[in-house]
Amino acid sequence: MKGDGGNGMRRAEVALVTGFPAFTAKRIVRKLLDSDARLRVLLLAREKFQRAAAEFVAELAPARRRRVTLLQGDVCDMDLGLASTEFKQVVGETTVIQHAAGIYHLGVASEQAFRVNVEGTRRALELAAECPHLRRFCHWSTAQVSGTRKGVVMEDELECGQSFFNSYEESKYEAERLVRAAARRLPVTIFRPAVIVGDSKTGEIDKFDGPYYLIVLIVSSPVDVSLPLPGRGSAPLHLAPIDFVIEAAHALANDERALGKTFHLVDPSPLAARAVYELIAARAHRKLPRGVIPTGLARAILRAPGARRLARAPLAFLESFNHMALYNARNTMELLRGGDIFCPPFDTYVDNLIRYVRDVHAAKKARLEEEVFDPFDG
Repeated sequence: MKGDGGNGMRRAEVALVTGFPAFTAKRIVRKLLDSDARLRVLLLAREKFQRAAAEFVAELAPARRRRVTLLQGDVCDMDLGLASTEFKQVVGETTVIQHAAGIYHLGVASEQAFRVNVEGTRRALELAAECPHLRRFCHWSTAQVSGTRKGVVMEDELECGQSFFNSYEESKYEAERLVRAAARRLPVTIFRPAVIVGDSKTGEIDKFDGPYYLIVLIVSSPVDVSLPLPGRGSAPLHLAPIDFVIEAAHALANDERALGKTFHLVDPSPLAARAVYELIAARAHRKLPRGVIPTGLARAILRAPGARRLARAPLAFLESFNHMALYNARNTMELLRGGDIFCPPFDTYVDNLIRYVRDVHAAKKARLEEEVFDPFDG
């Protein structure tokens, strides 16, 4: 077995994790440490995030803390920005790479998106090619690499002549193309999560973006105000809680059958966008959304000078209300079948998401006291 150290036993895992301080990267680190008492984590963080990374590690239990090595570097730089001796040590030890680094903001500028998402992936693959004991390279892509495609999207499909709603989608598509090409020589597994929301049990999330903009609007609106939705909202809204995504990805990363495959980490039975927000409104004891604002008009309103608060929400997110794409998860369901890992239905955890949003909302109001509270601030 590759990486067995020549004695028939698998060597202790050493996992390189990129993407800090993203919520997904933090949860990956915690899951790795919890899953194997011998495993060590090499956590890569840029210079500007070193203090936050040190604080994150300090919060871990002592036994876990001792198994984390904090590295200063950048996936966009040659050798990930590591010193020569440090790079050699990382290459010599690493058995697993969890490449979660990326820019996920839908409105990101094209140059920045391609630099981090594409060139960063290229650099990570270059390092992976140097690792003699590499067991798995896990690439965190997104279901949105399907771009403007409509209908059923299969996990094995990528290049289907699609165009893209934004630079984020296109850059993640190009990054996945690189990983698929590298799969001919590297032990690759690709994860394509849906839009990630908070923990299904606690509601915890690190920031309110994507669907949270509208969740916050509904939860913080007056009880007697009914908010219209942009577009008819008949298309499925693809959401997945972070705990399911992490558990599924971890299981697949340790399954030999997952080598060379791509996995949609999605709800196999997603609700329509309107059904999602009607459910949120009902559980938040608000009036159900009524009426429809044409998507084009909604974009124009959000671009208007008087709507700066709303304009912070990615305009591209409005496309999800009318984009009829369904992500087939055959690979994921086949390999996870018979276990206890599955994506819970949205209606079973929506109350926890609302509770978490309300708690954060109340905490911010208390801190700001007499200042005007802005639910989209930070």
